[in-house]
Amino acid sequence: MIILFGLSGCATNGGASGSGGWVQVQRGDTLHRLSRRYGIPLLRLQRFNPGVDANDLKIGQRLMMPSRAERAPGSGPYRYQVRPGDTYGRIATHFRTSAQSIAGANPGVHPRSLSIGQTIKVPAGRSGSSASPVARTRPRVDTTSLPASARNWPWPLRQASVVRAFGTDAHGTLQPMMLRAGADHTARAVANGSVKFANSMRQLGNVVIVHHANNMQTIFAYCGQVHVREDQSVSPGTPICETARRGDIGHYNLLFDVRKAGQPVDPRRVLQ
Repeated sequence: MIILFGLSGCATNGGASGSGGWVQVQRGDTLHRLSRRYGIPLLRLQRFNPGVDANDLKIGQRLMMPSRAERAPGSGPYRYQVRPGDTYGRIATHFRTSAQSIAGANPGVHPRSLSIGQTIKVPAGRSGSSASPVARTRPRVDTTSLPASARNWPWPLRQASVVRAFGTDAHGTLQPMMLRAGADHTARAVANGSVKFANSMRQLGNVVIVHHANNMQTIFAYCGQVHVREDQSVSPGTPICETARRGDIGHYNLLFDVRKAGQPVDPRRVLQ
């Protein structure tokens, strides 16, 4: 059963991560705190709330908490479970798409006969993403302030070359750093932290997200074999994953992303 969480008082209901619903932003809330409170990986929380500015949450603002059965697109539509009061119009507004697009993606589903808990497809809209959740459009300049602890971290690959630097592409989309492994294909943790996500994402292969002190996060994508589990503590040098061979090019690449409270950070600012 899908639960609609109370929209007044503190946004604290431990069932949010399992059954889905909504929470209302309270004073002092950040996406990072909500992510930890409900046990939802930060990137997943961001993907189910397209258009939300992590630096400008407003008291009273409603945020969607995805259920375990729901999926965010790597490519293709969201897998979404109908909540109380939902209409195609309301769903479309949240995901920044159109009711017509939702109707077209769900032939045979009558929009006036939606059932709570029913699973439907929701095409990604303007800020939904057909690209990587790590590589969505972002600010052009990294001006995020960093804590003193985010300094002189070791590189995630001991033998690596930068094949794509952090920065905007020709379309103005800010891309994460891409590294190419040398003879050593093992990606390692760069700071003390806890693994909050270790699973696969479409188009990104296996992905590991590590949370560090002071709202810092590191993301390892295009992984092959993963060496860690969720909730595992790691320290600098802990093996995270093996880089995977990319297509027919014969190279072993790692997409490495650094964030502060969900905001992208140029890895060169924190790496040795």
